Amino acid sequence: MSFNAINIADLRRMARARLPDAVFDYLDGGAEDEITLRRNEAGFGDYIFRPRHGVHVPAPDLSVTILGQKLAMPVLTAPIGYSKLMHPDGERGTARASGRKGIGFVLSTISGYSLETIAAAATAPLFLQVYLLGGRAAGEATLRRAAAAGYKGLFLTIDTPVAGLRERDARNGMKELMGRDVLAQLKYLPNIFAHPRWLVNYLLDSKMKTLPNVILPGGKPFALTDVAKALETSVVTWDDLKWIREIWQGPIAVKGVLTGDDARRARDEGAHAVVVSNHGGRQLDRVATGLEALPEVLAAVGGDMEVLMDGGIRRGGDIVKALALGAKAALLGRGYAYGMAAAGEAGIDRALEIFQADLVRTMKLLGCPSISELNASYIQKR
Repeated sequence: MSFNAINIADLRRMARARLPDAVFDYLDGGAEDEITLRRNEAGFGDYIFRPRHGVHVPAPDLSVTILGQKLAMPVLTAPIGYSKLMHPDGERGTARASGRKGIGFVLSTISGYSLETIAAAATAPLFLQVYLLGGRAAGEATLRRAAAAGYKGLFLTIDTPVAGLRERDARNGMKELMGRDVLAQLKYLPNIFAHPRWLVNYLLDSKMKTLPNVILPGGKPFALTDVAKALETSVVTWDDLKWIREIWQGPIAVKGVLTGDDARRARDEGAHAVVVSNHGGRQLDRVATGLEALPEVLAAVGGDMEVLMDGGIRRGGDIVKALALGAKAALLGRGYAYGMAAAGEAGIDRALEIFQADLVRTMKLLGCPSISELNASYIQKR
């Protein structure tokens, strides 16, 4: 498939045209007034580059090792719940595209594909993002399956004791779309019928009824009714990290850290890495952006564990700024998911191509030969 997409904003426009409002705004929207959502992206503009000119960098080294895995560039594709709802390729396409670029993929618990199916399709290092939707017993079973399937590490999400107030979802009927009440869906049907390509895929292959990676005691998969309510009854706490460490022998990253105190707690409880993240601006509005929180977290634990970040990354230059401030790697969420929503696996390929080209070009223009040599001297605050 040929693309006219030059940047991630182009893929976002294509995704908006293909998806009904309920699905696009689930992907695109944030919590409450969406102040944090906007600041995540705009915050990268608070920093400008300080290049070294007169330097020839023919092929900058983008490689990095994260949680014991060698990656071709300092990027992982982040967990995106309901990916299959956006396009039938979903997580399976993301795993394949990530493998072609030599980067890691973090599979969401809220996936339409089983973790074994993803493992069979993937050539990328795979990690599993953990919610405890079915309680501890279901969680233990999922971790054992992940270990058997060859997943390299866990990303334990700690910032979802309750779902944020995502007002676009309420207005556009995301909950109704995922439910079974046909009468409740009626008012949203005209917009859905206006997107026939998406609707055909949804009816044939994208409709999610259960979560195959959450198997309840008794053998039934978790029914996809109201995940938001389930989160409230399955809050991930520091105590959970203790028993997870007993079961899981591989590395663990704690995702959703915005303070030095939480970063130190993660370190002290045995985590190997933290992800500085505000959940893409989808949880508590008016919190720090990843870039704003990054210095405090690095000061607290930067010498003891790997520090990653996410939120608002739309350019390869954004990744470079995060790494110059001290992050070891970045997670891409909407940055690749817009491509997935626009055109499935081919769209993810294009998104990752854009980021890779941006990274190479930015490093050459900075005169920096290696990701390992990036430091704060390459940027400055406006």
